[in-house]
Amino acid sequence: MGSLVSRKKGSATITVPESNITSKADISGKGGANSEGAAKPLPPPDVGKPIEVKVCKASDMQDGEMREVDIGGGKALLIKEDGEFSALGHKCTHYGAPLVKGVLCNGRVRCPWHGACFNSKTGDIEDFPGLDSLPKFEVTVENDNVVVKTNKKVLEKPKRMKEMSCHSPDNDTVYLIVGGGGAAITCAETLRQEGFKGKVVMATKEPHLPYDRPKLSKALDSTGEALALRDKNFFSVYDIEVLTEKEATSVDCPSKVVTFADGQTIAYDKLLIATGGKPRPCTSPGSDLENVCLLRSPADGNYIAQQGKGKNVVIVGTSFIGMEVAAYFAGKASSVSVVGVSSTPFGRVLGEQVGSMLRKMHEEKGVKFYMNNGVVEFKGENGKLKEVVLQSGETLPADLCIVGIGVTPNTEFLSDSGIEMTRGALDVDKTMQTSQDHVFAAGDIAHFPLPMADGEKVSIGHWQLAKAHGRCAALNMLGQGVEFNSVPFFWTMQYGKSLRYAGYGAGFEDVVIEGSLDDMQFVAYYVKGDDVLAVASMNRDPVVAQAAEIMHSGRTLSRADAEAGSDSWKSQL
Repeated sequence: MGSLVSRKKGSATITVPESNITSKADISGKGGANSEGAAKPLPPPDVGKPIEVKVCKASDMQDGEMREVDIGGGKALLIKEDGEFSALGHKCTHYGAPLVKGVLCNGRVRCPWHGACFNSKTGDIEDFPGLDSLPKFEVTVENDNVVVKTNKKVLEKPKRMKEMSCHSPDNDTVYLIVGGGGAAITCAETLRQEGFKGKVVMATKEPHLPYDRPKLSKALDSTGEALALRDKNFFSVYDIEVLTEKEATSVDCPSKVVTFADGQTIAYDKLLIATGGKPRPCTSPGSDLENVCLLRSPADGNYIAQQGKGKNVVIVGTSFIGMEVAAYFAGKASSVSVVGVSSTPFGRVLGEQVGSMLRKMHEEKGVKFYMNNGVVEFKGENGKLKEVVLQSGETLPADLCIVGIGVTPNTEFLSDSGIEMTRGALDVDKTMQTSQDHVFAAGDIAHFPLPMADGEKVSIGHWQLAKAHGRCAALNMLGQGVEFNSVPFFWTMQYGKSLRYAGYGAGFEDVVIEGSLDDMQFVAYYVKGDDVLAVASMNRDPVVAQAAEIMHSGRTLSRADAEAGSDSWKSQL
């Protein structure tokens, strides 16, 4: 296990296995900071050859326009807003979407693919799912010529990390983060970006550094290392301690102490709980047989990918995890069978029409569906799965079964904490603080007030929201009094087709379709009464990003807007 390192924090002692510490900078008093907690002085950077390019006439660009312009062998996103010009990196820092195809509105650029938002003047990231900001280039206007100035080194970097502080050895304040997902890493980074110089400790029960969790069901054979959001050096440089395989078992809020499964304790000044959800298991007889699997970690994904090749694969559940796994195995497995309790895949979220279109897309790839159904029993031989018996009486051959029937909040360890909960999720206010002072919650386990739903408290398991929660929590751990404000945005990729969704469609009564479902080129509006609650699309970028911006501004699209089509309501931006 390695040696143990103990430190005093008030009256409590922090004892952690040294082998599990990613960053030991604040233990040694050295690492990434000087005595004031500022970044180490670096030698002057080699900025490379200066670049200065006339890219267009100022009078040729309209206010509110974006252009992708060539500069010195690279490209930039040129923006004219409120009569002023700015130039930023041209690709989203998340997955590289061309931002010129996105949305410029109210001082920010929204990515057309997954909804990340960047300040149109500075390039700073303001909403997620990415982590990094855009590079910014100098712009001048000379005799009506718009000139962009930069250098080769800056131009070669498609991402920019915000300036971050490090730990100051004379600052004993401890901000503890329990969890290691999107909310956790975003909180840790935001604390450092905002100049926090105390100790930042992230304790996760997983063996990996924080990784890109949405890719798990899309690329089952990816390793934790390949999916990592930051490498080990990042955490070391910025004095963020990551304690892996560190599972919390209780929180004593009055004493401000977290106890872990290995018996060790960590005292905190502020605490973020971001432990996420865990897959809901199937309780049918035989569910403990070998190769009846849940998908939660890269190790799970790797095992599923290996066991399913050329075999009979059964998937229980027809929401995003199940359907993305089905898409992964189509063409790789001998057979792919999907079992669902509803009449249509995705029916509860996307409606019958869109769900039927997606089902047809899967069936064309050889996937078979058994809907309005469920599992009665898993049958095996020598302890290993062989068949799945359905409620309909049918028996499916099965070498592997993946159960994707939802998640439950990973919060059992908080049962005696005094934190108020709703169905296992932690109740938080607009600042992401729980009912206990100095304790915040973020991500799948948070039951939070959603602005676009008039402050109704909801629990939503979206990657983008988890990161937005993490940022908001960090700002309020620092006492900034910032209220959460983000529009839910998610996506799914199947067979090279990407569906995007923005809003909160719970309780929708009708779906208005613009375009063609058969051609997989459409916009779907989820309507309740006269209000559009959410918008989804396929092959119609950037409509969902545009709708998200309208929702973020506090406005609501109407049924009449949906029926008139996106060309009519875009003018509201």
